Amino acid sequence: MKQIGGLEIAQARASLAPWATPAQRITTEEYVQRIERARALLHTLDIDAVLITAGTSLRYFTGIGWGATERLVAMLLTRRGDPIMICPGFEVGSLSHELRIQADVRLWEEHENPQQLVANALNERGAGQLALDPAAAYVVGERLRAVLGGKPLFDASAIVDGCRMCKSPAELALMKQATAMTLQVHRLAAGILHEGIRRSEIIRFIDEAHRTMGADNGSTFCVVQFGQATAYPHGIPGEQTLAENHIVLIDTGCTVQGYHSDITRTYVFGQASDEQRRIWDLEQAAQQAAFDAIRPGVHCEDADYAARRVVEQAGLGPDYQLPGIPHRTGHGCGMSIHETPYLVRGDRTALQPGMCCSNEPMIVVPDRFGVRLEDHFYVTEEGAAWFTPPSPAIDQPFA
Repeated sequence: MKQIGGLEIAQARASLAPWATPAQRITTEEYVQRIERARALLHTLDIDAVLITAGTSLRYFTGIGWGATERLVAMLLTRRGDPIMICPGFEVGSLSHELRIQADVRLWEEHENPQQLVANALNERGAGQLALDPAAAYVVGERLRAVLGGKPLFDASAIVDGCRMCKSPAELALMKQATAMTLQVHRLAAGILHEGIRRSEIIRFIDEAHRTMGADNGSTFCVVQFGQATAYPHGIPGEQTLAENHIVLIDTGCTVQGYHSDITRTYVFGQASDEQRRIWDLEQAAQQAAFDAIRPGVHCEDADYAARRVVEQAGLGPDYQLPGIPHRTGHGCGMSIHETPYLVRGDRTALQPGMCCSNEPMIVVPDRFGVRLEDHFYVTEEGAAWFTPPSPAIDQPFA
């Protein structure tokens, strides 16, 4: 069955529908378990409290999906007692609709200093050592230091990553939905290709398709590149028009209840050259080698070494030299599209069941073309499992 071209865009749109079997929302019980896990890490690390500011981690712990602004919205978690929510007074109604945990809500008015509420709460609970969300703005840390009276301020990365790195079955189900939706969008995008189609048309279709299928906000990103432009890992700006025998690289994703997908497919619209086919096959072998290296206890960097070994044995590289692999083999993924851990030299994080990463050891031939095959996996007790089946061949991008 033809997978590249031959599909009218009206047919593609007609095939779109809301996802038939949506994954369940994260339960209140799981939010409570996350709080208790963070509290256990406070004890282990001998830290008294952690402050999580608005953004991805606040959503992870509380269900509140607000982005960070100049107004402080945060959760203060101490070793004992309910979590404390710091929130602008005029936002309390909105807060009550999203907050998924039991919390002591403390409000501040526009003329007040919300950092002082944090300091007061720490004093009430006898907490001296405070760890700050690694994603917090620099100014939040400076304003906290100004009111903490010399109390130390620590990096909360070990607490945040210690909770978020290993996904629960409910989180994996949401990621499986997101990746399955994006793979279907990829199939349709490949089908609607025709000579003369503009990259902007494909980007619009991909966003529309994600929205129709039930993604949170359409596409979270979309890279569409043709021909020589594929030699740039994240593409080049400006309009492009597809021509016969162009190599095509599409990298896109969406979120489902805050959990990301991120999939790349590379193929040729027309006939692949011998060189394109050779590099594509090498990319496939490197991706598979990285996957085969995954199992509990293995260091993240070992997957990067495995992919590079394949490419270097074929005469490319070494290291980041081109033609070869210009960047790391993969990144963690979950509620952030790039998060800990990373499949890269120097990351000696021991893989554990539930960790999720991309596998994308892109090969670039400078000024000619690039090939990136990107699928995500999660670590199991025995090894690893794909979220989406990898591409079988350059002229058959979908299994």
